[in-house]
Amino acid sequence: MATLPSHPPSRSASARLGDDDTVVLAPGEPVIVFEHVDLAFDDKVILKDLSFTIEPGHTKIFLGASGAGKSTVLKLILGLLKPDRGEIRVMGQRVDQMREVEMMKVRQHLGMVFQEGALFDSFTVRENVGYKLYEETDQPLAEVHRRVEEVLGFVGLGEHIDKAPSALSGGQRRRVAIARAMTAKPPILLYDEPTTGLDPITSVTIDAEIIKLRDLEGVSTIMVTHQLRDAFYVAEHTAIREHGEVRLVPATPEKVAETEFIMLRDGDIAFEGDVHALKAAADPYLKAFLS
Repeated sequence: MATLPSHPPSRSASARLGDDDTVVLAPGEPVIVFEHVDLAFDDKVILKDLSFTIEPGHTKIFLGASGAGKSTVLKLILGLLKPDRGEIRVMGQRVDQMREVEMMKVRQHLGMVFQEGALFDSFTVRENVGYKLYEETDQPLAEVHRRVEEVLGFVGLGEHIDKAPSALSGGQRRRVAIARAMTAKPPILLYDEPTTGLDPITSVTIDAEIIKLRDLEGVSTIMVTHQLRDAFYVAEHTAIREHGEVRLVPATPEKVAETEFIMLRDGDIAFEGDVHALKAAADPYLKAFLS
């Protein structure tokens, strides 16, 4: 594995620091950039020469068989792993060379939704959702309470605010995890198999929250999944607000193009393109995966 240098991390020329030390990107600058990233564990190659970008407000969906390297991409973005070669930038900051103390600041721009939700069983829903604000900021409690109530209302769980996670269904717990990830208003949300283990009807409710956050809050999205039904639903629908109500409708061609798929196979990109190109792919591996 690559060793970490002692020099400070670099920022892209167009990224700048705001008044509160958050990074402000230039218009149109990608929120995430991978350039020729390699990663191996001993003799096992995980990723080979991986390059891609994500534009603000866009979605990238990673598909592939188990062990193809999908979740590894999320760990690299979060700084939990370092590549052997290549560059990774998050919000204009080069993170592949960062020390842990520096990565903590970058993670302020990232919200993570784990496969199992990863809620604290001994906390109420309110305490789970507000945990980061309670523990890591000096915001007045009244402001934190208002934000927690706001995000729980957004995901339709306001009436469950004082319940324990054990009192909720699997789908409700997953929506609490999404609310927790969005509480600090990160510009990027990462989803690791967000619908695994849920029935199809419940899965659609999770898909809807992902779409709402992307289209109504302008969040940039990375979704790792092997559930094609959910991936296609996220790509082909959009959220609109009319007369105070939110509806999901079929996406326009322009909106569909804002969601790109990357299919990983043994660490390589086997496919990159939109949902229409994926469905029309003639490659035997892709056709077998989609069947």
